[in-house]
Amino acid sequence: MHTPDLIILLAGALGAALVFGLIAHRLRLPPIVGYLLAGVLVGPHTPGFVANATMASELAEVGVVLLLFGVGLEFHVEQLLAVRRVAVPAAVLQMLLVTVAGALAAHWFGWSRAAGVVFGIALSISSTVVLLRSLADRGELHTLTGHLAVGWLVVEDLLTVLVLVLLPGLVKPGGGSVLVGTLIALAKMGTLIAFTFFAGGRAIPWLLQRVVATQSRELFTLAVLALALGVGLGAAELFGASMALGAFLAGIVVGRSEFASRAASEALPMREAFAVLFFVSVGMLFEPSFLWREPVLVAVALVLSALVKPLISTLLLVAFKRPARMALGVGLGRGQIGEFSFILAAMGTELGVLPAKAGSAIVAASILSITLSPLLQRFAPGASGLLPERVPAEGRAEAAEPGAHRHRVIVVGYGPVGRTVSRLFLESGIEPSIVELNIETVRKLRGEGMRAVYGDANKSQTLEEAGAKEAIGVVLTAPVEGGADLVVRRARELNDRLFVVARSTYLSEVAALKSAGADIVFSGEGEIALAMAEFTLRRLGATHDQIDRERERVHGELGTTNAAT
Repeated sequence: MHTPDLIILLAGALGAALVFGLIAHRLRLPPIVGYLLAGVLVGPHTPGFVANATMASELAEVGVVLLLFGVGLEFHVEQLLAVRRVAVPAAVLQMLLVTVAGALAAHWFGWSRAAGVVFGIALSISSTVVLLRSLADRGELHTLTGHLAVGWLVVEDLLTVLVLVLLPGLVKPGGGSVLVGTLIALAKMGTLIAFTFFAGGRAIPWLLQRVVATQSRELFTLAVLALALGVGLGAAELFGASMALGAFLAGIVVGRSEFASRAASEALPMREAFAVLFFVSVGMLFEPSFLWREPVLVAVALVLSALVKPLISTLLLVAFKRPARMALGVGLGRGQIGEFSFILAAMGTELGVLPAKAGSAIVAASILSITLSPLLQRFAPGASGLLPERVPAEGRAEAAEPGAHRHRVIVVGYGPVGRTVSRLFLESGIEPSIVELNIETVRKLRGEGMRAVYGDANKSQTLEEAGAKEAIGVVLTAPVEGGADLVVRRARELNDRLFVVARSTYLSEVAALKSAGADIVFSGEGEIALAMAEFTLRRLGATHDQIDRERERVHGELGTTNAAT
């Protein structure tokens, strides 16, 4: 029986990515390093198994579309505006200075001016995945440093998307004029943006509302993927733009709707799977012998991306009067080549602007820089500790969050139990953050000024949006599809200081919830049995002390509480 090439590709590529990703994790390196090395292993330039490079490239296109859809989905204008006075000029200046340095290096290698500009821009882009994961690992994602780094990434992503849109028109202009080509590209981009926001801004939420009404998780996931790929394809076929730009705009539209959290959590697994294939396909392009055939080119690309770019970024932040610790934390975190660099290099090679060896140098420098980046970031705390830390006045304002002074507890479910618990919390000065899958309930709660998130509680992104990292506890008041124990594990992963109160319907579910990390579990079967027994004992003349002792004994036998509870 003949095995389809697609199955062979997926099994070989994803299997190799898993193995090398685990090795990278064990070595405390970003998994992306493992994915790139896996691509080298299954590529045509190494002996042994060789995956279908053409098919891998086509699947990688899906990864790029979903990656851009995710970027648009998580794009928050408010977050960018909060740090705009630093993030916007710093990002523009850093990209400009690194691009000039890359162009000078390209001139030294004898390349064209256009090749130098594309090469420089590719080196000026940092990895969104690596930097965000690094900030999260250090607990800085929701600090002033994290806000500035994320704002910088957003500006950089927007500028890169603009370059990707304009590049074809600049290289192969219509009517023989660069100006005409640029104007045509900008006109198409403007038309696409206007059409997506005005028409899509109404049609997309309307479609998602119809899908949500079916209460089918599969249909909602299908709708999200269809929107990402469909709008991307429409952008390419109708407006001559890239599929990636269309997906990015679709992500922004969905991200501005009330379905944003659930859309992000539902699309994330598929997006990450295809993103892995994207990095594997990039690794397949790399020829190991290139390292000793072009050592100078690789070294130049590595120095510019891993040393010069972080240095420029740090100095710019110091010039903008940011604290030394923040400047070093953000600057050194940018010392690697990003996901869009590969896309830009591939487009430049396809358009005949960039030499093939430039793309190989970018892949080689990416693997090395992503490997070195975590090591460089370890120097940031020690180096900045020698200087006094000061937070600008506007930084303190950025850090403020409505309700941050109040205790927050996440309440999963807003049925009769959830409503009662939330009301009692409010009366006690505790802010409930509701996670609910009924969109009408979420709308009503938001209209009343309460914090409410529409999405599945067993998704980390939903819990994070609900404030799990800053909350003091999680209360599960309703059954959760996929198992309440999964919600407990996800919450513990985000914040191991949380106390977790869980509700189970049956006593058989208690052990799983306790094993997952619940502090106390209230079982419907157990509590009903206790209530009936207490009522009967009182009618028979038992004292309060006797009833309390029996209640504690039964709770202990049922295993619904911890010893410390």
